[in-house]
Amino acid sequence: MHSDKKTEIPNLPARWGHDFSLTACLLVTGEDALAFIQGQFTQELRSPVPHLAAYGLWLNQKGKVLADSFVLRENPQRLWVMSFTSPAAVIRERMEAYIIADDVVIEDVTMEWGGLAFGGAEAPVWFGEQAEGSILPGPGEFVRLGEGFVFRGRRGTVESWEWLRPAAAAAPTGLAALPAEALERMRIAARIPSIPADIGPGDLPNEAGLENDAISYTKGCYLGQEVMARLKAMGQLRRRLVRVAASAGPVPAVPCALLQGETRVGELRSAVEDGTGGFIGLALVTLLRLDAAAPLAPEPGGGAYIHPIDTP
Repeated sequence: MHSDKKTEIPNLPARWGHDFSLTACLLVTGEDALAFIQGQFTQELRSPVPHLAAYGLWLNQKGKVLADSFVLRENPQRLWVMSFTSPAAVIRERMEAYIIADDVVIEDVTMEWGGLAFGGAEAPVWFGEQAEGSILPGPGEFVRLGEGFVFRGRRGTVESWEWLRPAAAAAPTGLAALPAEALERMRIAARIPSIPADIGPGDLPNEAGLENDAISYTKGCYLGQEVMARLKAMGQLRRRLVRVAASAGPVPAVPCALLQGETRVGELRSAVEDGTGGFIGLALVTLLRLDAAAPLAPEPGGGAYIHPIDTP
């Protein structure tokens, strides 16, 4: 087993922020908006929480992952579907394919919105300065800030929040800029998959450990629900997304095959420099042929040996 040192979170500024572009921002309105999305999304949206922010997935009939998103329920006739990595076109096409006689309108407003991820020990103080003393929202809820929304993020093991606001809004001040590479290290260190890069249309959510954070087993029917129920009952998987690390060498172009000897045992899906001359990444590996104690070699070209950090 490789050392877990590479998954340690580096020292972060007391107030850090990172501006980013959304890949999807869809406004869903109409009398049937809540009921319609409830029947498509993997997460429960009928919670009594007044301002619900739910993270979940959009699956196909076979339970494979097409996209992920947060759904913000402003009210039953007005919901926002927002993703940081999954394309708006994929989510919109997935929803529109199942509109029959529903009173639902889907509007793509992705280009009109921007995002700010922020965190740090002094984030609550900074937020109070922006929001006139308001407190940060807890898990599963959002608060309004100006014309935007703030809710708990999924950036790593440390607490972070997302502030989604109109793209034309003035940039906030008072935060130390955190580079994209640092956010990527936080994400990979926490084994949080990027969708569809790490887990996509050929993969099951359980292979990435998303069953606890992104799937409700009690909400009733949704597309892919029967497959999720069978997986929960049987608990049998052939592959697993694991963290891997290399102590030296350049970051391979991803995705790339991973070999043990001449046997393909998985695929490196994402990777980022670790700041010490090596890199960390996420790899989808087989549970049938993998020797967890042996290193993996990227193909083509070999290069630095990659070691699993997690036990598959």
